[in-house]
Amino acid sequence: MGAVIEVRELRKLYGTTVAVDDVSFEVDENEIFGIVGPNGAGKTTTVECLEGLRRPDAGRIRVLGLDPGADARALRRLIGCQLQESALPDRMRVWEALDLFASLSPRGGDWRALTRQWGLRDKHKAPFGALSGGQRQRLFVALALLNAPKVVFLDEMTTGLDPAGRRVAWDLVADIRRRGTTVVLVTHFMDEAERLCDRIAVLKGGRVVAVDSPDGLVSRFAPGVRVRFTADHADVSWLSEVPHVHEVGRDGAQILVKGDGPVLALVAAALVNHGLVPEDLTAERADLEETVLRLTE
Repeated sequence: MGAVIEVRELRKLYGTTVAVDDVSFEVDENEIFGIVGPNGAGKTTTVECLEGLRRPDAGRIRVLGLDPGADARALRRLIGCQLQESALPDRMRVWEALDLFASLSPRGGDWRALTRQWGLRDKHKAPFGALSGGQRQRLFVALALLNAPKVVFLDEMTTGLDPAGRRVAWDLVADIRRRGTTVVLVTHFMDEAERLCDRIAVLKGGRVVAVDSPDGLVSRFAPGVRVRFTADHADVSWLSEVPHVHEVGRDGAQILVKGDGPVLALVAAALVNHGLVPEDLTAERADLEETVLRLTE
């Protein structure tokens, strides 16, 4: 599978403010590619340049082999976009919006099926102004999928959804990919990125600081294991001599041992040899959220 999106040295300014600076990455066909980072990192600006909504000041972009600026009309027939901020007339009903968008697309699909998939079937007669934030978000995702896009951009897709709704949305996004659509997902939710994304680009200050799989990012930038247990007032400073242990700390009765590799097994064996068998011995690894924080703070 080849790259369906190529970004090379993308740069975008708003006046004298540099929003995106020298951003480069590729997105492979049938991949779920995540873009994460703090507010103001340049995530939405980057995606809007890919969608042809903003014209970059420098760099090269190709989406499905097309230039989003020069080939905007042709590209819009092939992609779907759920924007971070969108709105419809308050009196427009859900079915009217879906029917209208379907009629404008030569690849318009069955919007009734989308209302079932995205939990809008009971709301298809409701006016847009009466929808909750989560229902509006589901409607905008459904609108982005009406033309059976080859690439779909989802910007903060699950904002406003309750936990159950988020998990339903995750399953639907995975199903979109199974049907052959490439997904670019902008999100602030690291559990969402970890669950869905094949690879993730981490942005900070308008630049890409890392691109890798979720596990790859954790392994590269937040390696190590933390072992916790309770030892009351016992002296465990000797644990610093155990192989693979880098640091031993205490907070009251709580002991925190930082290390790598098989440190849990080695610490457990050493404790037993010293007559200590803590019942709460646990090991922790950094997750994606902690890794991204380390990369962006």
